[in-house]
Amino acid sequence: MGFSQDNLKGFVLALLSSAFIGASFIIKKKGLRRAAAASGVRAGVGGYSYLLEPLWWLGMITMIIGEVANFVAYAFAPAVLVTPLGALSIIVSAILAQFILKEKLHKLGILGCVMCIAGSIIIVIHAPQERPISSVQEIWSMATQPAFLLYVGSVIVLVFILIFYFAPQCGHTNVLVFTGICSLMGSLSVMSVKALGTSLKLTFEGKNQLIYPETWSFMFVVATCVITQMNYLNKALDSFNTAIVSPIYYVMFTTLTIFASVIMFKDWDNQDAGSIISGICGFVVVLSGTILLHVTKDLERSSSFRGNYMPLSPSLSAPIVWWKRRFFEA
Repeated sequence: MGFSQDNLKGFVLALLSSAFIGASFIIKKKGLRRAAAASGVRAGVGGYSYLLEPLWWLGMITMIIGEVANFVAYAFAPAVLVTPLGALSIIVSAILAQFILKEKLHKLGILGCVMCIAGSIIIVIHAPQERPISSVQEIWSMATQPAFLLYVGSVIVLVFILIFYFAPQCGHTNVLVFTGICSLMGSLSVMSVKALGTSLKLTFEGKNQLIYPETWSFMFVVATCVITQMNYLNKALDSFNTAIVSPIYYVMFTTLTIFASVIMFKDWDNQDAGSIISGICGFVVVLSGTILLHVTKDLERSSSFRGNYMPLSPSLSAPIVWWKRRFFEA
């Protein structure tokens, strides 16, 4: 399947977005550290002193620029293409973390970066074409189909369980809790962002979509999801290593977003089986790369533990020891 002009625009914007967002992780983390040192209260335990830290706001501005580019990218290309390219932000954050935050990147982590790039290329080559949409009401009908409503309901229930049950008990010891909340809400925000972006695109083309209540409904969902994501992403970044948060967040967020997009926008309906399988294989390669980054980063940190560093969490300690014994001490 050929690569259309709209897909190309979405691809370029997604690349720029990844660069800005990857850098924002590091800048915000640096700001969180400064704020915690000045106030003595970390964001992970309910502190909000980072709101007075200029460096954190610089990271926030950088992230906003990246998100704006990402927002526009969704107006031109399908989520199946745009979302997986977020893997490049992991590479940016991992490299910058090594130089700025002194968080070492294991040699095998470099292989993980290469796998992320290779998988992204495969996904781009086999990406589906953007489905033509004529109005926001057409998108609303997609969002209210039974299958997608079931997905939305499941996400809301899971988020409430994570926030009110698991977060108070193990949110600061299990990285999956905070990142899970961000990822679940993120999948809904991407669907709404794509709907809103398409509406604005049609408006700029002369077909005013702002007169429809559906446009404002999507805007409300975007605002709600983004605020929730920001809050719990800050908690995750403050509680765990950046090189751990980034890949896990990417894996969960991307998987859920592609799943949601396939249900709502039916991205794969006009593709042949070969293209779909190739795209899935590319995504698996990217996932493998991010997991490799995750595991090798933990191994590097645990092997360098001499009393100066604490293990990331009890929930990660067991698999780290198993991986080390299985593959590095054989």
